[in-house]
Amino acid sequence: MARVAAAGSIGTVIEYYDFFIYGSAAALVFGPVYFPNFSSTAGTLAAFATFATGFIARPVGSLLLGHIGDRHGRRTVLLISVLATGLATVSIGLLPGYGSLGVAAPLLLTLMRIVQGLGVGGEWSAAVLLTSEHAPPGRRGLWAGFPQTGPTAGFVLANGIMLAMTATLTDEQFRTWGWRVPFLCAGVLTLAGYILRSKVDETPTFLELTARRTLVRAPLARLMRHHWRRVLLVAGAVTAAYAVNYAATTWALSQATKRLGLDPTVMLFCLMGAMGVMGVATPLVAMLGDRYGRRRLSLLGCGAMALAVVPYLAMLQTGRVGPILAGTSMVLLAVITMLGVQGAYIPELFEPQLRCTGTAFAYNIGAVLGGAVTPLVATRLSSGVEGTPWAVAVYLLVLCGVSLGCVVLLPDTSRAEAQDAFTHRTG
Repeated sequence: MARVAAAGSIGTVIEYYDFFIYGSAAALVFGPVYFPNFSSTAGTLAAFATFATGFIARPVGSLLLGHIGDRHGRRTVLLISVLATGLATVSIGLLPGYGSLGVAAPLLLTLMRIVQGLGVGGEWSAAVLLTSEHAPPGRRGLWAGFPQTGPTAGFVLANGIMLAMTATLTDEQFRTWGWRVPFLCAGVLTLAGYILRSKVDETPTFLELTARRTLVRAPLARLMRHHWRRVLLVAGAVTAAYAVNYAATTWALSQATKRLGLDPTVMLFCLMGAMGVMGVATPLVAMLGDRYGRRRLSLLGCGAMALAVVPYLAMLQTGRVGPILAGTSMVLLAVITMLGVQGAYIPELFEPQLRCTGTAFAYNIGAVLGGAVTPLVATRLSSGVEGTPWAVAVYLLVLCGVSLGCVVLLPDTSRAEAQDAFTHRTG
C-alpha cells in the first residue's frame, strides 16, 4: 500500500505542479509576455482565459482517459496522463513570447494548456482508484486521501520555485526568462513519476472485472443512461470547493499584487504557508471520513467554506501578511474538509465497471464550473471596486449553497464495507 500510495501521490504532485505553475504565471507574467497590447486588467483577464481553457479540456480528457481506465486499466491512464501533462508543461517553458511569434504565441500557449487539461482530466480519478481499489475495507478513505495531498505538495513545490525566481531575479530578468525555469523543471518530475508508476501493479478490482469478463464496452453510454443524475450531483458538490480554492490562490495572487500593491514574493510566501497547513490536515480529514462518514465531512466542509468566505476576503483586503496568511489558511482548511474525503467518496458512488469514467467526468465537470471561471469572474467583479469586493463573496456563497444542496441529495456510503460494494444505486 505504501508503494501504491506513493505512485498515486507523485502523479498528482506532478500534475498539479504543472497546473499551479501555469496559474501563478498567468497571474504574474503571461499578460505582458503573451498579451502585451492589452491593458493591465485586460491582459490579466486574457491570461486567466487561457488558464480556463485547461479546465474546459478536463472533461474531454476525463471521458477519453476514463474510457481507457474502464476498458484497459487504471495503471494505463496514470502513465498517459503524467506524460501528456509533463511534456505540455515543458513546451510552455520553451515557447517564445508575442514579441517573437506574434499572434501564434498565445495560440500555441492555449494549445499547450489544452493538452495539460486533457492529461489532468484523467489523472486524479485514476490515482484515487489506484489507492482506493488496493486499500482494505475500513481504510479506504485514508489511503485514497494520499493522492489528495498531491495538489498541496504540487502547489508548494511550484510556488516555492516561483518564489525563488521572484526573490533572486530582477523584474526584467523574471519577465524575460526566470518564469520559464519552473516549467522546464517539470521534465525531471515527469520522468521520475513515469518510472515510479510503471512499477505499480494494476488494481485487484480491475483484474477481477477482466477475469470475469464483465467490462463494459461503452462505459460513457451506460453512465449517462443510468447515472446521469448522480454525475450532475457530484459535479455540483465539488464546484464550490474548486471555486473557493482558486479564488484563494490564483485570483488572490493577482488581486494582492496588482490591486493591493503587495510584493509577489510576500504573497507567494503566504500562499505556500496556507497550503502547507492544508496538506498536513488532509490525512486527518481522510481518517475522519473513514470514522464518521464521507458525506458528513462533505456537508461540514461546505458549511465551513460558506462561513469562511466573508472574513477571508476582509482579511485579504488588509494587504498585511499576518491576516492574509491566517485567512488563507482558514479558508483552505474548509476546502480540504470537503475535498479530503472525495478520493474515497466519489468512486463509491459508481459501480466498478463505470468507476473510472464516472469519477473522472463528474469530478472534472465540477472543476470546470468552479475552478475555470472563478478567476475570471472574481477579477471582473473586483475590477474598479474600492475596498472589500463583496460581489466576489456573494458569488462564492451562492456556489457554496449549490454544493451543499447537491451533497444533501447524494447517498451516504459509510456502510459500504466490501472493496467494490455498490450499495447505493442511482438516485
